[in-house]
Amino acid sequence: MHEGIIFDIKRYAIHDGPGIRTTVFFKKCPLSCWWCHNPEGISPLKELMYFEYKCLHCKSCKYVCPVKAISFDEGVQKINREACNGCGICSEACPTGALRLVGKSITVEELINEIEKDILLYDASGGGVTFSGGEPLSQPSFLIEVLKECKKRYLHTALDTSGYAQKDIFESVIDYIDIFLFDLKLYDEEEHIKYTGVSNKLIKDNLMLLVEKGRGKDVILRFPVITGITDTDKNIDGLVSFVASLKGISEIDILPFHDISEKYHRLGKNYKMPTSKAPSEERLRYIKERFEKIGLYVKIGG
Repeated sequence: MHEGIIFDIKRYAIHDGPGIRTTVFFKKCPLSCWWCHNPEGISPLKELMYFEYKCLHCKSCKYVCPVKAISFDEGVQKINREACNGCGICSEACPTGALRLVGKSITVEELINEIEKDILLYDASGGGVTFSGGEPLSQPSFLIEVLKECKKRYLHTALDTSGYAQKDIFESVIDYIDIFLFDLKLYDEEEHIKYTGVSNKLIKDNLMLLVEKGRGKDVILRFPVITGITDTDKNIDGLVSFVASLKGISEIDILPFHDISEKYHRLGKNYKMPTSKAPSEERLRYIKERFEKIGLYVKIGG
């Protein structure tokens, strides 16, 4: 039985594809975008999130940790994340939920049972299940087995993806996906490497593969607008030109940046973003108009 690792299941989702949906968040992502809104999905490992405002400083976590990864220095909790093995014993002992283990191992059968709980909502709204992350394609064997079970039940499926995967992996899931929510971030390869950690060549190739297979009509592009990084004239020009060449694609979501630095603090991760400034309404309108001019239906927000 295939087993995967997820970090959340969001029910009643209305921004992750048509209708009311269940969104399953996979752990592990090959990208490390500076502005990532789900940093808890980057690592393939189970991790601790620490909600400092909930902490009673009772030290229950320290006393039960089997690897001595938790200490207190003048009343301030410290987690040795290199030593932490993700066992979750401390989070179970925490009386207030100040510690939460992010990441859960789950079998295909267990996940399908969770998804099936919402079938009546799908039927009533034209919804279905969306696989997000992290990057679902980073757990390809688990993903494809879940998708096969979904199709046996005639469930509508959406893949929220960076598009970063080897061609054979990407091709293996195409026939099981109804809608692709496909991220486009930066047109220039060097800038893509700088801000996400990887080249965008595979991403462009996989998007063009969908178009070549006649699946452009099933793609909703997603463009994160990050002030000073993705919203530059150079990047907008490059993306508009590239998208205009992709036959069949007719829709894009413009996703304004929101500061989620607190999430990084809770995970003990470094937050690289130099600004917390959201894009202006004027800039969002300009970007919207640029994509509308090449015939796309543009929505601001997911």
